[in-house]
Amino acid sequence: MTVERLPQNLPGRLPGRLPVRQILCLLPLALVAVVAVRHRSVLAEGFGHLASAKWPWLLAAAAATCLTWVAAAVTRQGALVQRLPRRRLLATQFAAGAANHLLPTGLGASAVNLRFMTVCGVPLARSSSALALYMLAESVARVGLLLALLIAFPDALRISELVPDGAVGPLLLAVGAAACVAVTVLLLVRRVRTVVFGFLRTALGEARSVHARPARALALWGGSFSFPLLQAAGLAAVGQALALPVPPLHMAVAYLAATVAVALVPTPGGIGSVEAALIVALVAAGGPVALATAVVLAYRVITVWLPLLPGALTLGALVRLKMI
Repeated sequence: MTVERLPQNLPGRLPGRLPVRQILCLLPLALVAVVAVRHRSVLAEGFGHLASAKWPWLLAAAAATCLTWVAAAVTRQGALVQRLPRRRLLATQFAAGAANHLLPTGLGASAVNLRFMTVCGVPLARSSSALALYMLAESVARVGLLLALLIAFPDALRISELVPDGAVGPLLLAVGAAACVAVTVLLLVRRVRTVVFGFLRTALGEARSVHARPARALALWGGSFSFPLLQAAGLAAVGQALALPVPPLHMAVAYLAATVAVALVPTPGGIGSVEAALIVALVAAGGPVALATAVVLAYRVITVWLPLLPGALTLGALVRLKMI
């Protein structure tokens, strides 16, 4: 009697088929290629402006950009009581930056960090609470800095150029309508109410635990304020490199105003919307349109396009090493 041998190539392991993890490693690089091709004219123009800029200021902008990843890592650790591995946390923020520019704003970085905390053994409820606390602290810090600078420098922006006539009323109406819809759904749909209230209880408990530890609270709020300040410093440095006739502090106000305004636009990494908002804000701060455009394009090349490929490679490596 002969015994038939089972086939060696079972479903899911066909010859030449790439493992799922290897496909995930290559996906960020494919997305980088697609985004770069779609924005090739912006890239070419941005690099052209960099060629004529003052290099010491460009190096300062690059250094500020690198420090934003450190600030993000400090803030992420401050939002969680459990200690995370420092080097892996910093590498994850670098990779999360690339993911954030390839997916709708905030979604890429949140997904990478959520997966990283899960791999580190943090329960899903606590890691989700840490993400929410991070986003809340960063938003409060960004808006707080903007309000403080507007009070200190009330003439930094010509508000009339930022908000068209007759746009305030419809904008407030839309915001109020969205808030009413959210409250109505929360009150009428019991399942949604249960999920939201359960998450809020967990999030508030995590927030109390974090603020009970001075080191964690300092990391959370220190990193939250440092992150937008470093981003604004990078834009101011590029403005100095291209001789934009706007004071650095006014450029910081313009940056914060533009990023706060564009936060609700769900484009990958704010690509397109951030550029437009920054140009409008710099013009409102007193910069010529052509030079403001050059500054924004050069700034986005330094902060987005140059780190994008190494960030994607880091993301693929972390996936391959099962660190996320």
